[in-house]
Amino acid sequence: MDNRPLVSIITPVYNSGRYLRECLGSILNSSYRKFEVIVVDDGSTDDSLEIAESFGINVIKLDGRNGPAAARNRGAKEARGDLLLFVDADVVIKKDSIARIVDDFFDQPQVAAVFGSYDDEPAAADFFSQYKNLLHHFVHQQGRSEAATFWAGCGAIRKEVFLELDGFDQERYKAPSIEDIELGYRMVQKGLRIFLDKKLQVKHLKKWSLKGLLRADIFYRAIPWARLILDSGGMVNDLNLKKSQRISAGLVGLALFAALLSLFRPGFIYITCLALLAVCGINHKLYRFFINRRGLKFGVVAIALHCFYYIYSSMAFAYVWLLLTVERLSKCRLGWFDSRS
Repeated sequence: MDNRPLVSIITPVYNSGRYLRECLGSILNSSYRKFEVIVVDDGSTDDSLEIAESFGINVIKLDGRNGPAAARNRGAKEARGDLLLFVDADVVIKKDSIARIVDDFFDQPQVAAVFGSYDDEPAAADFFSQYKNLLHHFVHQQGRSEAATFWAGCGAIRKEVFLELDGFDQERYKAPSIEDIELGYRMVQKGLRIFLDKKLQVKHLKKWSLKGLLRADIFYRAIPWARLILDSGGMVNDLNLKKSQRISAGLVGLALFAALLSLFRPGFIYITCLALLAVCGINHKLYRFFINRRGLKFGVVAIALHCFYYIYSSMAFAYVWLLLTVERLSKCRLGWFDSRS
């Protein structure tokens, strides 16, 4: 008797025609054969729908733009499998990826969800795509296997757990954002275990520009993630939020502040240099990884961009903290006036 589970692979799509054929091809070429594929087209205006339909798989078309959270939730409603595997439309999985995920659940029956990472060979050769993908790969490879969050680029969850938690929060996250991270937070708060399988690596096809990178990092990740952290009242010590990363952000801020003061008191430039040296010391593994993979020139520019990342991420967090503080003070003032009336 075949006791292997049926895996429902759900791929949300919005104008992903240039990637989708390769993504679906990799899924259908998997060594593990007990699966179904559900593509949810979220109002694409390119040829994504036609490409998906050409594969003879289950394709669901949504009206208008709803966001990947809603698209994944809709796919989960149609899923027949015991395991829900979410694969982004710009991701190419390996031949053994599904089999590895199934083995992870069999080997660790107490685990509620499993996810992996991008590999260290992104498809796009330009600097920003290489930087963004290599950074993601390194952070996940250095993360704890007992994870405190979830990733839906290539991540699976038991269907009963997903339904119990009401899936992704499609009301709060109507655009591509941190809907998977927020779901991971809820899983952990329920005492459920999430496993980061560092050998589960997939290829990312997306081409990044500086504008797109900054927009995604600030508006789709940093700001909503800061709000999630402040609303939940805690900050996990893992992945991008490790204590070493928070210290690095503070040191970069100190370096910038000292550099500004050095315009009036030149001696402050030494503080800038010392702070940046400390950042390089804390992140020496990452920076060495950049240089070893793509050379010294790439590494130097990547280090500079990474320091800039600390600046705008910290500013985004400070902005959200200030915004929430003002909101709370306003509520307190309204409450005080109500009590006086």
